[in-house]
Amino acid sequence: MVASAIVQAEGSLARQIERAAAILGQSGPCLVLTGAGISAESGLRTFRGPGGLWEGHDPAQLATPDAFARDPETVWRFYAWRRASAAQAEPNPAHRALVRLEEQRGEDFLLVTQNVDGLHERAGSRRIVDLHGSLWRLRCVAEGIEFEDRRVDLGRLPPRCRCGALLRPAVVWFGEALPAEALARATEAARCARVVLVVGTSGLVHPASALPEIARAQGAAILEVNPEATPLSRLADVCLRGPAGRVLPELVARTEGVLGREPQA
Repeated sequence: MVASAIVQAEGSLARQIERAAAILGQSGPCLVLTGAGISAESGLRTFRGPGGLWEGHDPAQLATPDAFARDPETVWRFYAWRRASAAQAEPNPAHRALVRLEEQRGEDFLLVTQNVDGLHERAGSRRIVDLHGSLWRLRCVAEGIEFEDRRVDLGRLPPRCRCGALLRPAVVWFGEALPAEALARATEAARCARVVLVVGTSGLVHPASALPEIARAQGAAILEVNPEATPLSRLADVCLRGPAGRVLPELVARTEGVLGREPQA
């Protein structure tokens, strides 16, 4: 009975991938939205749900301007640990599949990610918006200057700018607005998209979770890749229930054979 159920599930997923490939293969602008789930398959923790603690701290209580003002050293130890974890992780097959999709579609492609780990860039993605910033960029709290620093070990914490002021991670913390330029670019892509591929996001974090809704209102098709149902599942034309590292390579491979064709009714 168990084996039979597995075979049925495999067959159902294969059919859903075929349906999704026919939709994703349409010509026109394609928007991809990724969340923590795709990085989790590279071994990075999501911190959501029970047990999502770091050294006994709730990360949501550390990732705030108030926490940084109160205890910058502890906040920086958390982010130093995250940088080290991201540096040790490797892009997985899902990251690489999205690189191939970008190569297929060229300028008709934009990847918007909620992740700050840099794995998409390391995989080779180029047309990308880091909606929540990057672990690998630092910002001076006095001058507002940002710069990239790929060193895993930043030395004594908290690090300081040449001007003497504290440096902070150039990521979006709770209570902060998203970078205006990044949000504008992502929103415009959602308005113009013909198809949106949502991968590994919980659908709980705004305004990123609003992007598929914006696209849907303009007539775009929505495809979701996630092992579990999310609040965005109700918008999806096709929900692919499985790990992104398995589903995306097959989906993109099938898309190569149908790109530009209209899906059959």
